[in-house]
Amino acid sequence: MGILNLFSLKGKNALVTGSGQGLGSGIAIALAQAGANVTLHNYDKVQDAVLEEVKKTGARYIVRAGDVRDAAVCRMLVDDTISSFGSIDILFNNAGTILRAPAEEHPEEYWQTVIDTNLNAVWRISQYAGRKMIAQGHGKIVNTASMMSFQGGFLIASYVASKGAVAQLTKALANEWAPLGVNVNAIAPGYMATENTAPLRADPVRSASILSRIPAGRWGEPSDLAGAAVFLASGASNYLHGQVLAVDGGWLCR
Repeated sequence: MGILNLFSLKGKNALVTGSGQGLGSGIAIALAQAGANVTLHNYDKVQDAVLEEVKKTGARYIVRAGDVRDAAVCRMLVDDTISSFGSIDILFNNAGTILRAPAEEHPEEYWQTVIDTNLNAVWRISQYAGRKMIAQGHGKIVNTASMMSFQGGFLIASYVASKGAVAQLTKALANEWAPLGVNVNAIAPGYMATENTAPLRADPVRSASILSRIPAGRWGEPSDLAGAAVFLASGASNYLHGQVLAVDGGWLCR
């Protein structure tokens, strides 16, 4: 087998939560380009531009909507992937949210919304999909972590707590499931030009401060995750377990 064949996802079936826009769309498009069939998911609607890019690949795909805070939605996404394609080989837990407030004023509803979306949903979908993968003897689970898996941030206590937990959950699941044929890893995106970072990019002082620390000298784009996503979903990463791979333009090096 040639080395490039290790990165092929032909015949594989993937679920990417939160893939209707932003980082998740870049991941889903990359998987489809590598040959995978893909379940596209968003809270409400998958953007037309994302659908067009996936269609261009010729991959099979389905579209589902729903709030991942609902356990029934988590199960539905996995079950519909299997019923449509025959199996679930790849799971990207990407759906997430962020709500900002000073810690002393951080509302309970902010905390619950962020933890339910960013952590509890990751646990539920991973557990349900993991059972299927263990039964078939193989699978790849990739969680979306964050720079806030390593750092404390400002005004985003619930987000930081959730992403720190996602990094640790990744390691815990890897310890248990690696012997069973399931790889569990995470991608930690750096400062990306998405809806979540719009307030930071709109603040000239904050944006300049962030850019001055990024050795690459720019905000990341969803397409910057493509290579790492395909690597972690493919046979090229078969001996990689429990890693949190920073794709950050060098942010953590400073």
